[in-house]
Amino acid sequence: MSSPLAAGKILRPADWHWQMRHRIRSVAELVARFPALGAHAAGIAAAAKKFPLAITPYYAGLIERADDSDPLFRLAVPQAVEIDEQHFQSLDPMGEGSHTPLPGLIRRYRDRALLLVSSTCATYCRHCDRKRLAGQREGALAPAQFQRAVAWIARHPEIRDVILSGGDPLTLGDDALLKMLVSLRALKHVEIIRIHSRTPVTLPQRITLALAKMLARFQPLWLNTQFNHPRELTPESCAALACLASSGIPLGNQSVLLRGVNDNVDTLEALFRGLVRNRVRPYYLFQCELVRGVEHFRVPTKRGLAIMAELRRRLSNLALPIYILDTPAAGKIPLTPGTILAATARRLTLRGPTGQRAAYPEPR
Repeated sequence: MSSPLAAGKILRPADWHWQMRHRIRSVAELVARFPALGAHAAGIAAAAKKFPLAITPYYAGLIERADDSDPLFRLAVPQAVEIDEQHFQSLDPMGEGSHTPLPGLIRRYRDRALLLVSSTCATYCRHCDRKRLAGQREGALAPAQFQRAVAWIARHPEIRDVILSGGDPLTLGDDALLKMLVSLRALKHVEIIRIHSRTPVTLPQRITLALAKMLARFQPLWLNTQFNHPRELTPESCAALACLASSGIPLGNQSVLLRGVNDNVDTLEALFRGLVRNRVRPYYLFQCELVRGVEHFRVPTKRGLAIMAELRRRLSNLALPIYILDTPAAGKIPLTPGTILAATARRLTLRGPTGQRAAYPEPR
């Protein structure tokens, strides 16, 4: 019997557990699936040793060319360039560590708290801004740690919005998610629960009717996902989105502007139109973070602003996300001419929402 990872095979079994068990986890498995990568195995191995490798068979089957010209290859396959570092890069570019009162709990804003409930993802995206955590040791936040975080939130009634993130919270089973949601819904001051997950993109088999019905019990609950390229809007992913939307779960999308993936107007127009057709509101388009290992993805903000200007001419506001930069000191800053105080070819100076100044080095 041939391997499920054999070259040329595109396997999309509906069982999400099968997909997780058969993820590509090693360079040898990656080369078995894409033989042309054999010549680059050493560089891939160096990157994968530092930042873990995992690709579901489903997502591997979406890659059309096993080289850097394919945007989905670029998103999922480690490259030697990831081990290059710049002095301004950080493993924690948003300064989350300084806003972590308890393990797994991050609070950067007065009315919001974020819970890192899993360190596992179905596929480890190469542009991830939590490369320091995701996949370094796969697992879930211990139940006792989760309950301590819930108790901490209970003592802070100003928190109205709790976000489940990771890793990817939907790599957890339904029962584990149910227990978490029951605990959070018992807090009367928590008005909104959000789930941030890329499983509709890389593991759409995870979105079952049973899961969608369970999530719908905890309204108001929103799910934000991350589609970065229109080729990710496959029949399977669109069916997953339809399952969630038809169960009454509002959907948003947080894309990242990525060099060689979506840094042109036509690609983003197709993506945002496709999302709206599938009842997903384009929410944010993030400028790439200053995280180690992603410099090759960064796009100059001047180009990002030009892309957004053209998109405003082509799209209605319903399909137009906010172009934004997340900074450790000033939080999220919309990238518009009004927030840019000074700009050179090498550096931006930005004004934050309460007047703070934030510097951002431009990519070379």
